Amino acid sequence: MTDTRHQVVVTGVGLVTSLGVGLQAHRDQLLAGTTPAKVTDSERFVPYTVHPLPEIDWSAQIPRRGDQRQMENWQRLGVYAAGLALDDAGLKEDAEACASMDMIVAAGGGERDVAVDTLIIEESRKRNDREQLLNEKLTTELRPTLFLAQLSNLLAGNISIVHKVTGSSRTLMGEEGAGISAVETGYARIAAGQSTHCLVGGAYLAERLDLLMIREAIQGLGRGPQQPFWTSDGTASGMNLGTAGAFLVLESLEHAQARGAHIYARLDAVLGDRGSRDGDRLEQRLARLADDTGASGGHDTVVFSGASGFPELSARERAFLRTRFPASPLRTVGALFGHSIEAHFPTAVALACLALDDEAPMSPFADGEDAIASTAANAAIVTTIGHVRGEGIARLTRMS
Repeated sequence: MTDTRHQVVVTGVGLVTSLGVGLQAHRDQLLAGTTPAKVTDSERFVPYTVHPLPEIDWSAQIPRRGDQRQMENWQRLGVYAAGLALDDAGLKEDAEACASMDMIVAAGGGERDVAVDTLIIEESRKRNDREQLLNEKLTTELRPTLFLAQLSNLLAGNISIVHKVTGSSRTLMGEEGAGISAVETGYARIAAGQSTHCLVGGAYLAERLDLLMIREAIQGLGRGPQQPFWTSDGTASGMNLGTAGAFLVLESLEHAQARGAHIYARLDAVLGDRGSRDGDRLEQRLARLADDTGASGGHDTVVFSGASGFPELSARERAFLRTRFPASPLRTVGALFGHSIEAHFPTAVALACLALDDEAPMSPFADGEDAIASTAANAAIVTTIGHVRGEGIARLTRMS
């Protein structure tokens, strides 16, 4: 039988992290040969540390003030990063290409209105008719069409409105697994010939009290702003949330070549899964994912680890990577950028594309923790293990 599967390539990268806005800001810091200084805020949410949103001019990608006003920063960040990816791919002004472009977005539950939450809690301390109180506040304090949290699919909707990406649209929820599945779904559709070009990615805003509260409820947050990501015994020091918006334009090789697009890397395989982590089941599943994606190491293969920072879980991930890819330099994404939940896997894939598009080796992400790379990368492995559930691996190759 003739193999009719299509090669999948990355032709556009839109990236916003605490290090800055756009690829050039990240290239300047990540390919300079020295470890970049991480950007954190340990004052606003004491005792917790976050990697904050950089200074950003929303008008550069969201020109209409009315569009900006009806979004919270989580959506603005995603729409902005999506616009960067479209610009980078040379498709922003191509109305026909945007109209036929598929979109797959990884999203959380949307930003809560913390002021309304606080008001309801304070008022409930003074009244006994709390059901009546709740109905009153929900009908008088919230903006029309919204409930206490914004709808997850509003991010995809606003990308469609602002950037005119109006092909098929999917919004995936499920924390880290959603980010893995977004990239995996876009890859699978193009490889199978069901799509020629897709916009995939997600956004996460770390500076939110509701999200800090959720992670603290399972006692997962780090409390030492000066602590390294990895401790001396190989465990991690806890999760520090990181703001990130990361979108990728994926295309079939034929589609990209026909329009003369710049190609960052070939996306060879993406797979995600979930299941029990008891005993050695997690390691068995990771080994199967690595086998099925063809992931193998070497001095010219850089491994981007999406370790969350949860001590024991991250230690198991690190041990697996060292056993599976002993000769490959490791780059722990969370050590420099924080952990960005739904956007974490797309962010790591974006960083892999940056590494494979340049002749300089990727700088260490943490002094004393990441090995110095001796050569530019010709291949990249991206891993993410969700802090509660979900695992994924991607393999990318440099295009000559």
